[in-house]
Amino acid sequence: MSQRLGLVMHLHRPDVLDLAREAIGWCGNDIEVVLPPSEAELLGLDELAVDESKFGESIDVCLSLGGDGTMLRSTHLVADNGVPILGVNAGRLGYLAEVDPSEVLVALDQWRSDDLSVEHRMMVEVCAKSATDTEEQFVGFALNEAVVYRSESGRTLEVSAAIGGRHFTTYHSDGIIVATPTGSTAYSLSAGGPIVEPDFRALLLTPVAAHMVFNRSMVLAPTTTVELTVQGYRGGVLSLDGRTVLDLEPGQSVVCRAAAQQAKFLVRSDRDFHTVLKEKFRLDER
Repeated sequence: MSQRLGLVMHLHRPDVLDLAREAIGWCGNDIEVVLPPSEAELLGLDELAVDESKFGESIDVCLSLGGDGTMLRSTHLVADNGVPILGVNAGRLGYLAEVDPSEVLVALDQWRSDDLSVEHRMMVEVCAKSATDTEEQFVGFALNEAVVYRSESGRTLEVSAAIGGRHFTTYHSDGIIVATPTGSTAYSLSAGGPIVEPDFRALLLTPVAAHMVFNRSMVLAPTTTVELTVQGYRGGVLSLDGRTVLDLEPGQSVVCRAAAQQAKFLVRSDRDFHTVLKEKFRLDER
């Protein structure tokens, strides 16, 4: 039985189109290529399209061509099915995708010869309940972070935080981030949170522009649950990995916990997290 490669790519960069065609050419007749509908339309290969809801079921590996945003999209498409992701960094920062565009065919050869390792990344599960009902209204997952943030510009959001089932404090801020270690170099870092090695298991609770004395980020055990409840009379918004998924009414809660499923990244042994940090922050220049 031939192997099946799914290809997810940045949809607005001509250089990524060339990379995609190069990777598809490498597959030849030996490896079946599967594309989400948007990629298939852009490449003019509608016969290879599979609906996004079934994309993860139909492949053995996912090749992600783009930046971290493309990696996040790939994760949301395949994580439920345990499909490993091979990320090619054709973006700007590229914390998640480690292969350079010039090495895409080398990396594919390494995958085919089973020379890549699988790195497991923790995800966060988010469950939302309505303000008047105890039943779950929404369940979603994020690789980087879940954020409850203000819906009105220029207005702070009042959010009560319970940690491990006990009330901790009420934040007055622009928003509250619950991040994974993978997400520690994303929005949480911009809000003053710590950098955490991605294979560590923890939840990071970080307020955004808190209007209060306590404005520190906290590192919590992976078994800890965090419940955020919108207080006052202003509503909020829930986003997962930068995608707005739900409007939150006053009194509505979201519960964040470590997810049962994990993202799987295919990695090489010649680059590690600290090397990536040194490159991104230009630490060798100091």
